Amino acid sequence: MTKNDLVIASRESTLAMWQAHYVKQCLQTAYPGLSVEIQGMTTRGDQILHQSLSKIGGKGLFIKELELALQKGTADIAVHSLKDVPMQLPDGFILAAITERANPFDAFVSHQFSCLADLPANAIVGTSSLRREAQIRLLYPDLQVKPLRGNVQTRLDKLDRQEYAAIILAAAGLERLGLEQRIQCILSPEILLPAAGQGALAIEVAAHREDLLTLLQPLHHPVTAACVTAERTLARILGGSCQVPLAAYCTEKFGMLELRGLVASVDGVTVLRASEKANISEAEQLGLMVAQQLADQGAHQLINDVLSIR
Repeated sequence: MTKNDLVIASRESTLAMWQAHYVKQCLQTAYPGLSVEIQGMTTRGDQILHQSLSKIGGKGLFIKELELALQKGTADIAVHSLKDVPMQLPDGFILAAITERANPFDAFVSHQFSCLADLPANAIVGTSSLRREAQIRLLYPDLQVKPLRGNVQTRLDKLDRQEYAAIILAAAGLERLGLEQRIQCILSPEILLPAAGQGALAIEVAAHREDLLTLLQPLHHPVTAACVTAERTLARILGGSCQVPLAAYCTEKFGMLELRGLVASVDGVTVLRASEKANISEAEQLGLMVAQQLADQGAHQLINDVLSIR
């Protein structure tokens, strides 16, 4: 870079600011002379809390204001939870780095119960995710699943006021905020297959800022990047968003990737699954293969049916 300072655009929620400060610390460790400033911003997604994300335009509402700052040049980079980033970025923006993945799974949080299987019939479970809702309804049709919006602390406060018997949150967010003691159990992918990109952070830049690509390279984690590329390719091909109950989770072992994908109806009655393996160098092709397997089972029609009733 030609200057010795960098501005990070971030949402102002406690978790988003933690993520921005984490990236700041990583950058200053890599470049001790670099001055990094964090510019907190309130997004439209933070302002509209009375409706589910699937009804107000999706998780892209959390990043539009940040992208505007990148476009105007008032910020250099934006830090996001990768699962909040739309599968197709607007023209003029790229993901310059993907950080090493933290816990990719979902967490069960409750005062009275230790896991989903312990909940009595008609107990209310809170989640903001159609992906979680569909999978919970599949395994536990006697439970009530109700919407839960707001930042992590707001959601925990609603649980503490006994508005829900339990809530489901991303484990990584709780752990990053030092709230792991609130977790009763981690939900395995056999119970809740994660969202594409869950647990990883993405650093977005304006596409013309080629100077930032080299600067951000020390923060980039190639194995995580390969895994989430497979996941996001699957989701992109099938039109995945928070408006669709779609899950994708990829792991790496000895240079091989294994991708598992799921598409469901919101009520959990219909669930399509597929999986495949490929070399780590073939992450995008792996995503395409598993997407095709799901498409062959009728995923596109199922997704269209879901979208038609939302």
